[in-house]
Amino acid sequence: MQVTDEVGRRLADLQLTFGEGPLLDASVTGGPVLASDLADAESASRWPAFAPAASAAGAAAVFAFPLVIGAIRAGVLGLYRTRPGPLSDFQLGDALVFADTATMLLLDAQDGATGAAARGAGPGGQPAGLAARRAEVDQATGMLTEQLGVSITDAFVRLRAYAYVNDIQLADVARDIVARRLRLFPDPDLPLGDKT
Repeated sequence: MQVTDEVGRRLADLQLTFGEGPLLDASVTGGPVLASDLADAESASRWPAFAPAASAAGAAAVFAFPLVIGAIRAGVLGLYRTRPGPLSDFQLGDALVFADTATMLLLDAQDGATGAAARGAGPGGQPAGLAARRAEVDQATGMLTEQLGVSITDAFVRLRAYAYVNDIQLADVARDIVARRLRLFPDPDLPLGDKT
């Protein structure tokens, strides 16, 4: 599920493209990640590619809260703002309550997902089109494993690298690969790797 604007979409895409950022860290650690100033030295050191790109996209601070109940991880609630600064105690408390509520809503949506298609939503109640965009990235990654003769991990790295170097959104690169408008070639200076 998502409620977002263009900056929020861009932040999610940047984190997926770069493989770094507060939402990914919160997902891995299972704890909140509070980046109150993306222009400070700590953020630049922690996320060298993401922090400046997120600032350029219009975010000055990003706060990520994992959606977790016990061992169940339902996702991450990401918030941003256009000016730097920490959350107040009251705002932090609200964000934690929102994260808990969102977790419960997501888990409830999974139980009622059978009627989602009739309402125009995607699998598990996610927004229509989200699953298709993610599927395109997965499909393009799979195509690259064959084209480049590399592992799935290396293929995804190449996909992300191409998007980053060319300043193109990852979903757009994936769409072009799947539509066969773009073909990446093996790097002659690197070993081909193992197929998986």
